[in-house]
Amino acid sequence: MSRPNRRMITVLQPGPLALVVDLGRPGHAHLGVPPAGALDVPALRLANRLVGNPEAAAGLELLMGQAELRAESSCEVAVTGPPVPLRVTAASGSRPTRTRAVSSHRAVHLEPGEVVAVAGPSSGLRNYVAVSGGVDVPPVMGSRSADLLSGLGPSPLRAGQRLPLGPVQGAPPEAGVVPASEVAARASVAVMLGPRHDWFSDPTGVLRTGRWEVSPASNRIGLRLAGPALTRRAEYRDRELPSEPMLTGSIQVPPDGQPMIFLADHPTTGGYPVLGVVLPDDLPVLAQARPGTTVHLRPVGSAGT
Repeated sequence: MSRPNRRMITVLQPGPLALVVDLGRPGHAHLGVPPAGALDVPALRLANRLVGNPEAAAGLELLMGQAELRAESSCEVAVTGPPVPLRVTAASGSRPTRTRAVSSHRAVHLEPGEVVAVAGPSSGLRNYVAVSGGVDVPPVMGSRSADLLSGLGPSPLRAGQRLPLGPVQGAPPEAGVVPASEVAARASVAVMLGPRHDWFSDPTGVLRTGRWEVSPASNRIGLRLAGPALTRRAEYRDRELPSEPMLTGSIQVPPDGQPMIFLADHPTTGGYPVLGVVLPDDLPVLAQARPGTTVHLRPVGSAGT
């Protein structure tokens, strides 16, 4: 009989929103299931590499930090995304509590009972936490990711919740601290126009000159933008469109002309015309765009060209 896995961490404080994420569950759109997964994929991959995990291992996505995690067994932890201060606290028997400041973007060793506190980032929106062995919650349809639209996967984390860890698979690299870049206050993302850009008046010109702000109504399902309205050409103003498949990064334009960019938890179909699609390499930029961030949608071509 195999011995149960006793490696765990405990969520003492989850912050505003903490989720278990991995690289998602792509390939199920025909069932109405979004891809889900980390919004800033490079940040999760990096965190996993820093603690010796496979890049696809499950970790945590923290919205605006402010989380505290306690190690119930010896482990390595790394926090990536925007630079953020960390604090490790350990109670030493009858002695006063000991606290040390540590850096993000490096592997930090935790002894059993030690608590790592993640502060709020000064820029950006989402931090990623990897723990050696990975978060070993049960997979659903091949992924351990939470999905806020469909409800698949684990629910948002709560205070007092214990998370199992998988077996350690590798040692952290000897790279020390990895440099981290501050998140810019302005975001410029490349857009491939189509399939319905011909529904709009001068879409290329509007995108080249227009600037939008990220709305506070944004979430993991979609980034809502406020700015210049994209107007339909006269022949399409009263036309209805049957629901069509949606990709992550699709820029859907409802009747008010204010674009919404679908992120990882997006619906798999939609009935508003899609002006274009943000190229995959620029999606992590949008994952870190706070409300009020200025966004430039930069046209780089159209589908089929």
